Amino acid sequence: MPFDVSLYSVQATIILDNEGKRLFAKYYHPPHKVSDDELITSEKKQASFEASLFKKTFKLSSDIILFENKVVVYREFADAAVYLLGDLNENENLLYNVLQGLVGALEIILRNQIDKKSILENYDMVILAIDETVDDGIVLETDPSVIASRVSKPPTEDNTNIKIDLSEKGLLSAFNFARKNISDRLQQGF
Repeated sequence: MPFDVSLYSVQATIILDNEGKRLFAKYYHPPHKVSDDELITSEKKQASFEASLFKKTFKLSSDIILFENKVVVYREFADAAVYLLGDLNENENLLYNVLQGLVGALEIILRNQIDKKSILENYDMVILAIDETVDDGIVLETDPSVIASRVSKPPTEDNTNIKIDLSEKGLLSAFNFARKNISDRLQQGF
């Protein structure tokens, strides 16, 4: 059985309220893959899928399920639920870590009050947190503090006037910096 290894790990990010109504939903589609999945293009199918998903998961004690040939990881709160969907062959541990990072970032941004009212009042920050976590289905970050800091810190004047040295010495310096950071990351996490 060949594995379809891809950077495109997340098929959708969905936030529903406690009645199953959509607060936020974003469906991702890899640009190089022809998809016959109507869920991506049809809002009617999306609404039906989200209603079925909510009925299946509402007050269920698990946090990872298989639903309609998709791996679904989710977390429920007082009156909202956050879902991440992946392909049937996707690594559920990866999806779960992404969900934990996103939820952790939302807790930081919303000051530990993840509920419908807080999500709607801070909708722009919630969307930015999702976009900093997953971009077009590709996982960018799973560390909640990093996600939250990217969302909540405005750019400083130092960050806007970056001068890039494109000489051979500057490129070598950038390469050595990247190599050191990757080496440090690999030693820390993997």
